[in-house]
Amino acid sequence: MITVAVDERRSIRTVTLDRPAARNALTAAGLEALEEAIGDANEAVIYLEGRGPAFCAGADLAAVGDLDGDRDAAEAFARLGQRVARTIEESPAIVVAGIDGPARGGGLELALACDVRVGTPDSTYGEPGVTFGLFGAWGGTVRLPRVIGEGDALEFALSGRVVDAEEARRMGLISRIEDDPRSVAEEIAGNAHDAIAALKRRLRDDRDRAAQERREAEAFGELVDAHADDVDAVLE
Repeated sequence: MITVAVDERRSIRTVTLDRPAARNALTAAGLEALEEAIGDANEAVIYLEGRGPAFCAGADLAAVGDLDGDRDAAEAFARLGQRVARTIEESPAIVVAGIDGPARGGGLELALACDVRVGTPDSTYGEPGVTFGLFGAWGGTVRLPRVIGEGDALEFALSGRVVDAEEARRMGLISRIEDDPRSVAEEIAGNAHDAIAALKRRLRDDRDRAAQERREAEAFGELVDAHADDVDAVLE
């Protein structure tokens, strides 16, 4: 489900979401494996990608359906996703998301936790949870407005619409569009490793999100309780 490859010469760890038949959707086990792959890294740069035609469809809807309206279990699932996103954000490495194809829901939220987001011309972005009574709860309500601004964040999240790479760049969801996003990870890894690590610490050191993420998980649990039938309908 998660594969890891290391380029020792460049000091780049490539972490691949490797479940292409499910558009790299993540179960709890997949999230835990991703957390381990990021947390164990000693390289200067981590490159996060998805195998196949999608970057990541977010949470596996079957796993969400299995919560069966259980508010406590839903909050626990949200907190697991939040923990993985924090692991990405707080990694000493520079984490670059290379996004090709769809990044949806939790997949977009994990990308938001990365330090740099680079999309291909075929990449697309969306938070579709509102269409069936939920929302992304892996830290997205905290990070999205900080990345793209409150106005764009509200319109984007409330509409549930999908944006292409050009609009994503305009909004600030991604910083660059490249045919080969990995080239940006290699570019960063070519700089002094102590300098890029220090820059990340300085730019990230004022972002305490614990209270906001707790409220996000609680709200997600309430919605799973209220919309269990709607999630089941999506799965049918």
